[in-house]
Amino acid sequence: MRILSIQSAVSYGHVGNSAAVFPLQRLGVEVMPVFTVCFSNHTGYGAWRGPMLTGDDVREVVLGIEERGGLAGVDAVLSGYQGGDSIGDAILDAVERVKRHSPEAIYACDPVLGNAVSGCHVAPEVQNLIRDRVVPRADLITPNQFELGFLTGTSPDTLESTLASADLARAQGPSTVLVTSVARPEAPADTIEMLAVTPEGAWITRTPRLPITANGSGDVTAALFTAHLRRTGDPAEALTRTAASVYELLETTLASGQRELQLVAAQNAYVEPRHRFTAERVR
Repeated sequence: MRILSIQSAVSYGHVGNSAAVFPLQRLGVEVMPVFTVCFSNHTGYGAWRGPMLTGDDVREVVLGIEERGGLAGVDAVLSGYQGGDSIGDAILDAVERVKRHSPEAIYACDPVLGNAVSGCHVAPEVQNLIRDRVVPRADLITPNQFELGFLTGTSPDTLESTLASADLARAQGPSTVLVTSVARPEAPADTIEMLAVTPEGAWITRTPRLPITANGSGDVTAALFTAHLRRTGDPAEALTRTAASVYELLETTLASGQRELQLVAAQNAYVEPRHRFTAERVR
């Protein structure tokens, strides 16, 4: 399996490609990382160093890969945070190029917009880019519950309303929606859920809610689900495997007492997680 992953890169910590690439490699995936920024650390610290790359920079790298024949046999293009129209256009151009060489490839987009606690934290330009131009071109999107509501103009807060919002998102273009953090009053306290909705049905999986918020965990989730879905073709199994791996990664990080994801220490979790949280069909 081969994935073209166009995301940010940091030297300290794990977000973007610095979160997604290693777990994919441990699964045996050949990853071609293309960077959109090269920062010292993620911006959650409030200060960082290093350059932002331009859309032209991204195009040049993808063009070089294409010239080597590297866009043939690609299974998926994966993207995360998009800082503006320039990067967004370059990613969409890369998707078009990949699909010319690899017609069966999918575009998996993590539409990074914000969360229920802090709200939308990207510029209006990026909001419009993601909602109006990127999501309609994607085959798979992996929003959290807040982002799903933002993309569809809804307020999902129950299983039924989240399913309805996912259907609205799918009507915009993507065939598959993975909602990465479902919180609903009817679920047991101290749990968190993920919901996968496809043309064939919908499945939900539940894990204990850990007292930790770790930058980059969404990037790992999107990467693992994309790989498992492409490899197995089974949304329920992809959801089951992803939930178990991400839970163990967060469990390991919490036990370490460190702020940054313990991506290397938890590496066996991507291949043989200790837990299993079976996905339940809900539609």
